[in-house]
Amino acid sequence: MLSSLNNIRTLVPLLILTFVAGTTLVFESSKAIAATSLLPGFEETEVAGGFSAPTAMAFVPDGRLFVAEQAGSLRVIKNGSLLQTPFLTVSVVSSNERGLLGVAFHPNFLSNGHVYVYYTSSETGQNRLSQFTASVTAADVAEPGSELVILDNIAGGIGYHNGGAIHFGADGMLYVAVGDAHSSSNAQSLGTLAGKLLRIDPSSYPNIIPSDNPFVGVVGAREEIWALGLRNPFTFAVEPNSGRIHINDVGQGTWEEINLGTAGANYGWPACERSCSPPNPNYQDPIHAYDHEGNQAAITGGAFNTGNNFPAEYSGDYFFADYLRGFIRRLTPTSQVIEFATGIPGPVDLKVGPLGSLYYLSIFNGAVYKISFVGSVNQRPTAQPSATPIAGSAPLTVEFSGAGSTDPDGDTLTYTWDYGDASPEETGVTVSHTYVADGQFDAVLTVEDGKGGQDSESVRITVGSTAPVGTVTLPPAGATYNAGDTIFYEGAATDAEDGVLTSSAFSWTVLFHHLDHTHPFLGPIDGVTSGSFLIPQTGETHDDVWYGIYLTVTDSSGLTHESTRDVLPNKATMTFETDPAGLELRLDGQPFTAPNSVIGVGGMTRTIEAPSPQTPAGKTYSFQSWSDGGAATHVIDTPGVDTTYAATFVQLLCGDLNDDGVADVFDAIATLQIAAGIMEASEIQTIVGDLNRDSVIDVFDAIAVLQVSVGLILI
Repeated sequence: MLSSLNNIRTLVPLLILTFVAGTTLVFESSKAIAATSLLPGFEETEVAGGFSAPTAMAFVPDGRLFVAEQAGSLRVIKNGSLLQTPFLTVSVVSSNERGLLGVAFHPNFLSNGHVYVYYTSSETGQNRLSQFTASVTAADVAEPGSELVILDNIAGGIGYHNGGAIHFGADGMLYVAVGDAHSSSNAQSLGTLAGKLLRIDPSSYPNIIPSDNPFVGVVGAREEIWALGLRNPFTFAVEPNSGRIHINDVGQGTWEEINLGTAGANYGWPACERSCSPPNPNYQDPIHAYDHEGNQAAITGGAFNTGNNFPAEYSGDYFFADYLRGFIRRLTPTSQVIEFATGIPGPVDLKVGPLGSLYYLSIFNGAVYKISFVGSVNQRPTAQPSATPIAGSAPLTVEFSGAGSTDPDGDTLTYTWDYGDASPEETGVTVSHTYVADGQFDAVLTVEDGKGGQDSESVRITVGSTAPVGTVTLPPAGATYNAGDTIFYEGAATDAEDGVLTSSAFSWTVLFHHLDHTHPFLGPIDGVTSGSFLIPQTGETHDDVWYGIYLTVTDSSGLTHESTRDVLPNKATMTFETDPAGLELRLDGQPFTAPNSVIGVGGMTRTIEAPSPQTPAGKTYSFQSWSDGGAATHVIDTPGVDTTYAATFVQLLCGDLNDDGVADVFDAIATLQIAAGIMEASEIQTIVGDLNRDSVIDVFDAIAVLQVSVGLILI
């Protein structure tokens, strides 16, 4: 979900986050961000960094900020600093889009200490909602052994579309967003929690289902369900005063949605996105949807502006972000959508903080940032140094540049360089310096705007050592895969100073590439020179996909080298036809009009469906058979060669027989009588007497006789 993740492989992130409003703590920062483009009068600062693949955050009522990391740790920012000891660590499956995904605090947290987390359990491979209790004697850590599993075995074994956001509503109930587990049919099934927004009462454990939930008492339904028909609701938000809920649902091919949370609502996935055509009264359309415009996108983060830091025209706005496209926009109470910020580095959550500033969590940078309104106050510049080369043998001449530095007010900057080797400072946008001694040196660039605003940033230079060289030796160049294959990887590395590097120098990461972005798949895996992984047979079904294997080796001086190897899929074209042509078929729950062709990755498991009956243009057709012998709905593995799947239908001449279809029955019988030679077209004759609503059985008998006479069926 942003334009490209290829430059952030070390983060191995996913896309999910949660946040709860707080009260009184002010976070301080000395670091602003260069890439973000804000409106005049707004300033961005870093609250805290150093997170590994952060996935969710929430303010505690006392002002602390908790940040969840995908690998299972819940970290604490207190008084502007990231504490070293996590509040808790859960054992998770963290591959793909799994891990520690959501966090929320009980409305009475200050008295009961209850913290709720949503994570993929390493015990079951499925998602779990648990309650922990803060220690009475050490409030920044959970009481050991305090975990209470509230809801378990929530679909998540596939690894994608896990949802994970959790929030308490204004009604005191806990709402839980669950993705469809990458099986679109789950979204419409009341028998599974996948593809739903749940509503539970954890305070009443084990009786967690509120009596007024919309599907209580419905046979076969999971009574935790509050709304259905969602694909992957990574994030949602609750407006504290009204209790209004906005659900951000990440779309598939074209649309990203914001849905208004309503008890019992069905948002239509997988039958339709944005809105159904023709309109379907059973589905609720989103309050806002935006087109990908030919690019990848993923709506993430959501926050109602309930603070007083922003100008009055922002009152009541709903902020939302896009992880892949890197923007923050606002949806006004009058349904206008207005650009707020661009160039945001991987936003996965938004919240309005204690003093009304807007906070976002960057999974790319592993940091929390704050956007504040400062009006006409002078804003700080941002230092952005670069150096070429950053390592080599002495004497090492390095070219430095501060051209990437910026000032949000457009002020002219001055540039001062401290090379870190006790040599005199120099000024200038670009400078050159020669290091004559071995060692590691932090060259610091300080920029000043002449109005009291300044910022500093450093770049490390290593002299006397050359970087190691690593090589991915397996799989071989040009390797391909089918879904279900096991891929073996292996590497080797040498260093001019250290010689052949041992396994302790190796770190592996596998990323799943999809179009112009990546998803985490495996790693980092440290301390091995070889290993293997299994290509899943379910997951992303687009054909523009591949796996990238990344080897990073580090020498004794801390210098690194990255080598890569891509493994590409084998593909085949699946063509879907109907006889007669033009009828509807479904692939993985999504409808299309046949004939239609789809390119797929060999071995991927797909579900094809021939809905029956269908009534296009007033004619009713019933499914008869698939060319591969499967049932009307059945699972296939994408073949290794181009293959056609044809569904045969037969026309039901009497249409959909019911009490309102008497005229259709007369027409059908007349047609059959003419075909059988029982009457002429100019005649009006029936063989069932005085047809009325009480003679349906006679009608069926008459049609059967006529079908036998014209050879349509056998006795």
